Amino acid sequence: MTDIVDELKWRGLFALSTDEDALRKALADGPVTFYCGFDPTAPSLHVGHLVQVLTVRRLQQAGHRPLALVGGATGLIGDPRPTAERTLNDPETVAGWVEKLRRQIEPFLSFEGENAAVMVNNLDWTANLSAIEFLRDIGKHFRVNKMLTKDSVARRLESDQGISYTEFSYQILQGMDFLQLYRRYGCTLQQGGSDQWGNLTAGLDLIHRLEPDANVHALATPLMTKADGTKFGKTEGGAVWLDAEMTTPYAFYQFWLNVDDRDISRYMRILSFRSREELEELERQTEERPQARAAQRALAEELTTLVHGAEQTAAVIAASKALFGQGELAGLDERTLAAALSEVPHVKVAEPAPVVDLFAEVGLVPSKSAARRTVKEGGAYVNNVKVTAEDAVPAREDLLHGRWLVLRRGKKNLAAVEVTGA
Repeated sequence: MTDIVDELKWRGLFALSTDEDALRKALADGPVTFYCGFDPTAPSLHVGHLVQVLTVRRLQQAGHRPLALVGGATGLIGDPRPTAERTLNDPETVAGWVEKLRRQIEPFLSFEGENAAVMVNNLDWTANLSAIEFLRDIGKHFRVNKMLTKDSVARRLESDQGISYTEFSYQILQGMDFLQLYRRYGCTLQQGGSDQWGNLTAGLDLIHRLEPDANVHALATPLMTKADGTKFGKTEGGAVWLDAEMTTPYAFYQFWLNVDDRDISRYMRILSFRSREELEELERQTEERPQARAAQRALAEELTTLVHGAEQTAAVIAASKALFGQGELAGLDERTLAAALSEVPHVKVAEPAPVVDLFAEVGLVPSKSAARRTVKEGGAYVNNVKVTAEDAVPAREDLLHGRWLVLRRGKKNLAAVEVTGA
C-alpha cells in the first residue's frame, strides 16, 4: 500500500472525510473495498465525472478494490437539483443509459487480479423491494429533521416550487446502496464529490444503525471550478461529454488545450497520472513561458488518450497542427477534419467563390476590401497555400474530401467553407 491519503491531498483530491486518522489507517492496512456511484441521467458521462472516475482508478492503482455503481434505480429518480425538479426518464431509456455509462467507465479500471473492479447496479436490490419493506426496513432509520438540512433540499424548500417526496427520498436510496454493498461485498468506503456529502453520510448513518460493529468511511473530493467563476466542464456549446458522438475527440482535446493558465496547475494535479516531478516541471514551464501552453498540451494529450484512445488522439493532434500550417491537411481523415472545422467559424456555399468573397463572408475580415489587403500583404491562405492573386478562385480539385476549404488569415485566425453544390 502507498500512502494514498497524502497523495490525494497533494493532488487536491481530499476535501472531506468522516475520520481522517481512521481512514488513513484503513487504507494503509488495506486493501479496502470502496465504491463510487454514477447516475444515468444522460446518455454519457461528462468531463466533470472524470474527477470521480480517475480517483477510483487512482485508489485501485494504490491496491484497493473498486465497486463502480451505475444507478439503474437512483437514475430513475435523480439527485435533487438546487433549482428545479428533474424530468423523470422512462425505465427503458434509463436502462440504455446504464449500459452506455458502464461501457464508458470500464476501460478506466482493471477487472483482473486480487483487487479486480466490479460493476454494480442498484436496481438489483431495489427492483423487487416493496414500498412497505422500503418504509419499514430502511425509511425507519432516517430522521426527517436531518434530511431537511441537506443543502439542495433546503434550497428547494425555500423556493416556490418546493420538492417532491420522490426527490426527497433520493438520499434514502443512496444510503441503502452503501448498506447493500457493505453486506454483499464488504464495502467499507464510499467516495464521491463534496456536493454529495449529505448522501455519503446518510449511508454511513444507516450502516451504523443496522450494523453497529461496522467500521465504514466516507471520502469526498472537492468540486472543480474555473478561475472565472463559471462551471467546470461547460462551454458555450454546453457540457463536454465523454461520448465521441456528443463531443468529438477534437473538441474534447481543444477543451483541455484552452484551459486557463490560472486553472491548469490544479487540473493537472487532479486529473493527470504523471509524477509529481513531471507536474512540477510543467507548472514551471507554464509560469515561465505560458504562451507555449506545455501543461495544457500535456493534459489534453493524456486525457484524450485515456478517453478516446491513442489513435484518435494522434489524429486530433495532426489535425490541430495541420490547420495552422504545420502539417498536411490532405492527409487528415474526413471525420476528424469535419470535427475540427465545426469548431471554427464556417459557412456553406453552393459553388467555390473568389477568395476575397469567402474571407469576407465567413467573417475573417470585415469587408472584401480588407480581404484584398490581406492577400496583398501575404496573410491569406487557402488549405495552407498562400493566396497571391486578389482575384483567385479555388478550383473544385482544391476541395478537401470534395467539400472543404480551410481559410486562414495570418497565423492564428481560422475559418472554413463547405461547398455543397454537386
